[in-house]
Amino acid sequence: MALLKKWKEMAYSETANKGDLQRLWADYFEKEKEIYAELLKKPEDVEEGTVKELAEKFGVDIMTMTGFLDGINDSLKEANPIEEMEEDTKVQLGFDKELLYKNMVAAGADWLYGLEEWNDIFDEETQKALYKEQKSSTTIVKGDKVYPNDPCPCGSGKKYKKCCGRNQ
Repeated sequence: MALLKKWKEMAYSETANKGDLQRLWADYFEKEKEIYAELLKKPEDVEEGTVKELAEKFGVDIMTMTGFLDGINDSLKEANPIEEMEEDTKVQLGFDKELLYKNMVAAGADWLYGLEEWNDIFDEETQKALYKEQKSSTTIVKGDKVYPNDPCPCGSGKKYKKCCGRNQ
């Protein structure tokens, strides 16, 4: 069975004890934070190796590394084959810094986009701009409501109720 499937069965289990799942995620988030802190110290370096080698390098178990690889995959310059990944699958962690920061913001992972290592990569102004850009990209902006006696937005010059707003 592919590692990602095992990870998802374990981490998103419907039958597992809630307390066990909370502990699993709390432990995962702490390890994830440590891995990102390490990666952000040298953002230009691309870590490479098998899933097992990277797990050993960062001092985590295979399942934690699988979850990490799943989480970072959308931020990589070149995606890893996470769906069919096994322990001996070669993977790399060459991430796009701006995209990674924005994805952390999108995930609401303040413990990650708030890491002090980001300060050596982006100044405070850039971090705020990336944060704002990500947040505004998911904000739905509704257009102005058109009332029956308003001019029709189609530009005909008629009232909305006599033009496009007419019941057909």
